[in-house]
Amino acid sequence: MGLHPRDLGLAGARALVQRAVDKAEQLGLRGAVAVVGASGTLLTASRMDAGGPGGMARARSKAWISATQQIPSSEHLHRMTTIAPPVAAGFAQASPEALFPGAGGMPVSVDGVVVAGIAASGATVSPFFPDGVDPRVVSADGRPANPEDLLIAYALGVPYAGQHGDDQKRWEQRFGDLVVDPADSLGMAPAPPASRQAQLDWARALCDTAMDAASRRGVAVAVAVVDRGGDPVQQDLMDGGPAGGVAIAQAVAGASALFDCCSGILGARFGQPDAVAALVLPPVLGIPGGLPVRDGGQVVAGLGVGGGDPAVCADIARTALDAT
Repeated sequence: MGLHPRDLGLAGARALVQRAVDKAEQLGLRGAVAVVGASGTLLTASRMDAGGPGGMARARSKAWISATQQIPSSEHLHRMTTIAPPVAAGFAQASPEALFPGAGGMPVSVDGVVVAGIAASGATVSPFFPDGVDPRVVSADGRPANPEDLLIAYALGVPYAGQHGDDQKRWEQRFGDLVVDPADSLGMAPAPPASRQAQLDWARALCDTAMDAASRRGVAVAVAVVDRGGDPVQQDLMDGGPAGGVAIAQAVAGASALFDCCSGILGARFGQPDAVAALVLPPVLGIPGGLPVRDGGQVVAGLGVGGGDPAVCADIARTALDAT
């Protein structure tokens, strides 16, 4: 890994997310998948269509735990529930990214070194077996394989290992005493490319266009597309981009989506942007870099670029929108 180990690159992180999305769609799940670098920086995250708000934050938290603690988030959860409560509370206070210490996150290693963590969460991403699902696709080697852990194992290309601890119990609740022959288990079988993610595909393309515009200017930035409520749909950090840009891109995108304006005029419009920011969630920031995205005159999303000179970031965002 060299003298200064690096996080997993964006291309590798995106490939993991895509595999997880492919498997999730095959299983009929809707949610978000996040990859966080070993440094604790979000590298990329995608929310599937109809994935619902909030899932991105939960996935990101579990991925952060796995990346920075270098263990499955289920092991972290076990530790937090067995140590003295003041210690667990102290960890949470000192680690604001670990607010959701749920099971399901897994570390990503290259040559024996942890370079990232990956996790999923959202509207229907859970360890419960969905109603109507083919039992063969939620089993691995003849054993129950809960959907959430299954899509992460599939993304990583590693043997299935349940993290939630009650696969058999939940299997019996859904399928009774049904037994699947190991030869018929399809949980780790190849999933077809996801084909029903129109909003996510659009958001990714918009982020790609913004990153292409940044590359032509010789800068590395973070980009974010949020829905009209400010919840992220797609987030990316270019290789070499400043880690702080991730938060800025999301916040300026949120400002544009929530208030239907260029993020840079938030202060002029309200006079006290800090007071406005304290009132709303997700976070908003009143500096240039964010633009509202409209369809038929109505705001449908916000695009944010952060990590560079705000004026340059605003120009990148405008160039990307003009190109779509």
